[in-house]
Amino acid sequence: MKFGTLFVISGPSGSGKGTILNKVIDDANVSLSISATTRQPRSGEKDGVHYHFMTREKFLSEIENNNVLEYNEYCGNLYGTLKSEVETLLASGKDVILEIDVNGAKQIAKSMECVRVFILPPSMETLKQRLSLRGTETDETLNNRINQAHSEIDEAYYYDYVVVNDELEDAVKKIKSILEVERLRASKMKFKIDRLKK
Repeated sequence: MKFGTLFVISGPSGSGKGTILNKVIDDANVSLSISATTRQPRSGEKDGVHYHFMTREKFLSEIENNNVLEYNEYCGNLYGTLKSEVETLLASGKDVILEIDVNGAKQIAKSMECVRVFILPPSMETLKQRLSLRGTETDETLNNRINQAHSEIDEAYYYDYVVVNDELEDAVKKIKSILEVERLRASKMKFKIDRLKK
């Protein structure tokens, strides 16, 4: 049975992760794992599509039942990845993309094999402009996100790949190329293992 490859995508808020991944997952062999969160939905967001929105009590219950691969608290809200969803997708042969922060990526890397990709903004000024244009940030949360971005960018060195999101279409092409390279690598590895078994 062919198992999928797990890809972990990280980057600061405003780096364009979501926009890039929306264009990447048109590939039928890729599934975007939906994270769980205790924050309130933004305008237009739907439960089970953008996030699994849940109460703090429900989220803590999932942790207690060992159904959360990684989680973190950010700006007063919990975010995490449901173990059952990821394992089901990988077992079906699909490649899975997790869009998670650097702390979550570290937790995943300790428990599962994965390919880590970090998305950078072209500059901090561009990042600030993108966050401001959302119209969802107060001055306080905007400053918090900028400060957090500096800390996250310091972690980019530890990722397998780094992609700068300056031009959206170029960034999408680079991410798709990474997926293809890693699929080929996984296929070659499986071939070698199969030959060793004979």
